[in-house]
Amino acid sequence: MTIFKKTLPRRTVLRGIGASLALPLLDSMIPALSSASAQVAQPVKRLGVVYVPNGMAMKFWTPEQDGSDFEITRILQPMAHYKDRLLLITGLNGPQSNAGVHASASTRFLTGAIPARVESDLQASVSIDQLVARQFGQETQLGSLELALDQNDVFGSCDIGFSCQYTSTISWRDEFTPLPMEVNPRLVFERLFGDIGTTDPAVRLQRIRQDQSLLDAVTDRVSELNRKVGPGDRAKLDQYLDAVRDVERRIQMAETQSARELPEVTQPSGIPDTYEEHAKLMFDMQVLAYQTDLTRVITFMLGRELSGRTYAEIGVPDSHHPTSHHRDDPVLYEKVTKINEFHTSLFAYYLDKLDAIPDADGSLLDNMMLLYGAGMSDSNQHSNRGLPLVLFGGGAGTIRGGQHLRFPEGTPIGNLHLAMLDKMGVPLDKIGNSTGPLDLSGRA
Repeated sequence: MTIFKKTLPRRTVLRGIGASLALPLLDSMIPALSSASAQVAQPVKRLGVVYVPNGMAMKFWTPEQDGSDFEITRILQPMAHYKDRLLLITGLNGPQSNAGVHASASTRFLTGAIPARVESDLQASVSIDQLVARQFGQETQLGSLELALDQNDVFGSCDIGFSCQYTSTISWRDEFTPLPMEVNPRLVFERLFGDIGTTDPAVRLQRIRQDQSLLDAVTDRVSELNRKVGPGDRAKLDQYLDAVRDVERRIQMAETQSARELPEVTQPSGIPDTYEEHAKLMFDMQVLAYQTDLTRVITFMLGRELSGRTYAEIGVPDSHHPTSHHRDDPVLYEKVTKINEFHTSLFAYYLDKLDAIPDADGSLLDNMMLLYGAGMSDSNQHSNRGLPLVLFGGGAGTIRGGQHLRFPEGTPIGNLHLAMLDKMGVPLDKIGNSTGPLDLSGRA
């Protein structure tokens, strides 16, 4: 849509009592253009990463065919609708570690580094999300978001002498600083939209008990804004506000249920009862964060390495990590496959949400680079070879999907990191054990 005037600043924020609400990009925020030079606003690039733990059932992940004529395999099936924007990457290896295979899996995923075997004085390398955040964070309120679904309630050694911090994050600010992943939807919501002025739990609880929503606090401001914008912007605003209210409602419901069913548990409130609802709520807040341009970089762990989570809701009551050591037993392999399918079905929910939000001349999904995958392939062997990786989204016109690219055996994952950074406008000569950026054009 061509806009010939500008009535709202790009950083318009609606403020109410104890609340502030960032707005999505509206047509009224696009700078004025003359009819002779009118053009669609340039899209904003964004980076998203979704990580799954404990490897993959590779027989049901990797297609046999390369190029554009590849079949959608069983684990990829939930993403089939987005085949034309899917870039499946096969053949990349993570650096080999002689110990701490799970610590290495999560650490190398975005750093290409092998973790140091210590429980203090941690050492790895800066992750690519933080390299992008250093540049993009100059334009946004938050440099990046680091999110997860597993509680950070493990300490000391988790993987043969390696600190639990290695298996609980994929994001590193620098070689000595792993970033904690937030699991509580309420705290994520407050970080995005809250303005209570304190982290005191008692103050936060009082605010929750008031049962006043963020939107209730800025209702008058929304009404004023609606009088300033056109019908197209009002429709965008209604869609966005409905999403905010739905997220708030679900957080409040989770808090009520947590207080009723687990009164003695000291874990933070706001975490839903089911894994699926927790994941979807966290995905919805990621969409809101991108939509409002509060951040352009998000990493999300659907589970930590060594996770023993059970999945009774899909008929797998077994602990994930022990089950992942399937020993090629058909029964166990089927259970691992079901877990992998469940994860991709939740990811497909995220794709649907991103694709439904208009952005520039496409959607949020079109204008971002979204990496999904794991830090090991065959979980039974703890393999670092042929990692399961897939890129989604148009990358603001820099990625052509609908392809399965198979690279020569031994190609380091650092080469993918270089290619992603280059397409995000943050070029580097080397990262980890890289040998040069991958060619993602389809000529591999």
